[in-house]
Amino acid sequence: MRQGIGVLLAENTDTLANETVEHYPACYAEKIMRKPAGFRERSGEILISKKRRIIMARRRIIAGNWKMNKTPSEAVALCAELKDLVKNDAVDVVYCVPAIDIVPVAEAVKGTNVHVGAENFYIEDKGAFTGEISAPMLKEAGVEFVIIGHSERRDIFGENDILINAKVKKAFASGLTPILCCGESLALRKAGTYKEWIKRQIEWDLTDVTADQVKTLVIAYEPIWAIGTGETATADQAEEVCAMIRETIAEMYDAATAEAVRIQYGGSMNAGNAAELLSKPNIDGGLIGGASLKPDFGQIVNA
Repeated sequence: MRQGIGVLLAENTDTLANETVEHYPACYAEKIMRKPAGFRERSGEILISKKRRIIMARRRIIAGNWKMNKTPSEAVALCAELKDLVKNDAVDVVYCVPAIDIVPVAEAVKGTNVHVGAENFYIEDKGAFTGEISAPMLKEAGVEFVIIGHSERRDIFGENDILINAKVKKAFASGLTPILCCGESLALRKAGTYKEWIKRQIEWDLTDVTADQVKTLVIAYEPIWAIGTGETATADQAEEVCAMIRETIAEMYDAATAEAVRIQYGGSMNAGNAAELLSKPNIDGGLIGGASLKPDFGQIVNA
């Protein structure tokens, strides 16, 4: 069963330590204001015994996609500027930076709450692939996350879903967490076929990826028509698609996997609209472009 008005209804049941526990959508975690009897924690999940609520709380993730911006010295200066502004122990903060900035940024954010991400990599560990960077190189440099399938990589550099799927699997095999991007063009949005397109992207890009891997995945919904244009999907439009993505994961895997995966909104989120977007139950964070290069990024992290 799904939610009622003002009432939480169980999704399904499971057994923990010989006790029956009920599963509820993770989006209701913030609605519980205290820890009731039967409260216990396991692997980051909140488990509450029979006749009480169970919640798999998804941790918010705000990632900056710096794109092709900032020289190494400028990157270090930006890290220093943002250091105090992005402090939040309840949020995973990630800087996805150009390859040349990875090493200095990794050094600059040591001892802070910031994680380092890459914007791209290739599926081979080494070889004659001029201009590319490999997963082992990223790992040794301190990278934890990597953006895969961004619309600019798809549209400008011709990356297709076969390559994107290979990148997702390679990232997991290398100990990197993918931030997998999906989204529709303005033409698809106007034609009304955007849901089918995005669902197909998810199905292709996650071919042969296991449920356990998907539970740690980050998916970024980026309506292409809202990237760098100043246009933004309304909070309800963003929530509609993010909910559909979660439903697609449930169909491909199971309800527990769908509840665990984190879904970001990636279409021009900024300090002015972040709070409304992040209030939606299926939006667990943002993949931020231009606003991640400004002090405003701290307001988004703490929205």
